[in-house]
Amino acid sequence: MRVALLSLMDAVQGEAQELRGLLPIGGRSILRHQLGLALALGCARIVVLAETLTGDLVALQHAAEAGGARFHVIAAARALAPLVAAEDELLILNEGLLAMPEDALRLLADGPVVLTVPVETGLPLGFERIDINNAGAGAMLLPGKLVAALGDLPGDWNPGSALLRVASQARVVQRELPAVMLDQGRWRLIRDEAEAHRAEPDWIRLHTAGAQVRSPGAWIAAAVVRLLGPALLHAGTRPYVLASGAAIMALLGAGAGWFGWCGPGFAMLALAWLVHQGAALLARVERDSLLAWSGGAPLDMLAEWVLDGMFITLCAWRSEIPAVTGVPWGIAWFPPLTLFLLLRLLQRLQPDETWTWWLGDRFLAGGLLAVSSVLLPFDFVLRVLVVTLMIAGLVMAGRGGSLQAAPPGLPRS
Repeated sequence: MRVALLSLMDAVQGEAQELRGLLPIGGRSILRHQLGLALALGCARIVVLAETLTGDLVALQHAAEAGGARFHVIAAARALAPLVAAEDELLILNEGLLAMPEDALRLLADGPVVLTVPVETGLPLGFERIDINNAGAGAMLLPGKLVAALGDLPGDWNPGSALLRVASQARVVQRELPAVMLDQGRWRLIRDEAEAHRAEPDWIRLHTAGAQVRSPGAWIAAAVVRLLGPALLHAGTRPYVLASGAAIMALLGAGAGWFGWCGPGFAMLALAWLVHQGAALLARVERDSLLAWSGGAPLDMLAEWVLDGMFITLCAWRSEIPAVTGVPWGIAWFPPLTLFLLLRLLQRLQPDETWTWWLGDRFLAGGLLAVSSVLLPFDFVLRVLVVTLMIAGLVMAGRGGSLQAAPPGLPRS
C-alpha cells in the first residue's frame, strides 16, 4: 500500500498566520493539488502533519475520501510510524511544492526514489540541501521500513527533512530533475503569496499549451483563458459557471431571432460558443491538474449539438422562402440543416486536416451568418455554402480514392 505524507506546518514568509500549503493556485490550495497527485499515484492513505484540525483539512478529508483514500491528521512525526507498515511505500511531498502532474507521475511512479536538483540551483529556489552537490527536489517515494528511524530522532524534527537524510544514508536511488522543468516553471516551491501570484499565469499556460488551437475561435478562447483564467479561478469561478453563462447567452440569441433580430442572434450564438470553449478549456485545466473528475465530455457534445440546432432554427426563421406563395412548409429548414450536417461530416472525414478544424469553429460560422443576415442575400449565401462544402467533399473523396487505387509497391500520390 502507498501512503502519502503531506504537511501543513510552515508559515508563509512574512505572514505568521498564513500557512504555505494553503496558498491558492488556480482557486485551490497547494495542499489540494498535492492531494490530487497523491491519489493519482495510488496512495490509499493520506497523512497530513498539522498542529490542529481546521476547516481546510476537513474539506481535504472529504476530497480524499471521495477519492477512495483514508485520511489522518497527526501533530508529531512519531505518530507516523503506526500508519506506515514496513512493506508499504511512503510518498513525501514538501509543503508548497507545485509540480505538473504528468512530470511528477512519470518521475515518482516506479520504485523508491529521491528526486534531486543541483545544490547551486536548488538552494536559491528554497529546496533543502542533501549533500555538497545535491538538494532535495521536494518529493520522494521511500520504503515504509525507513519510517521506523523517526523514533530515534527528537520529536521536533520535521519528518520530511529527517526522512530525506535517512533515505540518503540508506542509499535510496536519487534521480535529478531535468533542468528544463525548473526553467519552465513545471516544478517549483511556492514560499509566499507573491510567488503564488507569479506561478498562476504560468500554471494556466502550461496546462493549456497542449490544447488543440487550430481555428480562429479556438485561438481566441485559449487567449482569453490564458489572460483571464488565473483571475477567474482565483475568484472561485468554476467552469460550470461559465458554461451556464454560455447557455444563457445562447438562449438570448435564440430569443433575439424569435423577435426577428437574426443578425444579433447569430452573433450571440457565436459568443456563446466562444464562452463554452473557454469553460471547456478551464475544465480541462482542472482535470489535468487532478482537481476534478474527468467526466463532462458527453455533456459537451450534447451542448454542441444543441447550439447547432439553434443556428439551424435561426437560419430557418431568417429565410425569406416561407414568404413565397405555394412553397411547402418546412422547406426553409432544409438548407441550414444540410449545411451544418455537412460541416460535421467533412470534419469527421478528415479530422487531421487543418482546414477542417475551421469547419467546427462556430464562432466563425456565427460571424459569417450574422454578416450575411444583415448585409447579403441570406438564402443565396446558404446555398453557396452548401454547394461549396459538397464540392470540397467530392475533392476529398477523389483524393482518397486515388490513394486506394494505387497498385501495391508503387508510390501513392
